[in-house]
Amino acid sequence: MSKVIFSIRYHVFPERRQEYLDVIRELKNLVKAEGLDGYSVYEQKNKPNNFEEIYVFNSEEAFENFDDNQDERIDLLMTKLSDMIKEQSTQYTTLLEVNN
Repeated sequence: MSKVIFSIRYHVFPERRQEYLDVIRELKNLVKAEGLDGYSVYEQKNKPNNFEEIYVFNSEEAFENFDDNQDERIDLLMTKLSDMIKEQSTQYTTLLEVNN
């Protein structure tokens, strides 16, 4: 089985930065699912307010089933996040592990 890395990169409005960080702290405590090996959020070193969420799944199946496992609180936090992100700044990447 191939691992999957899914990332979401975006720019947060500077005036919403602290609110964003508060939401992310809560999300990091809540985002758990079967097959999810890790969830981290990073800020680009020389570009303030440019963040990237990285999800690592142990299989393609776990990745495909991830949205089915969301609870109400996570959905609410994700909606809040979308209001803090600058339009048209979001980029999604899905990487599949290469097996020999």
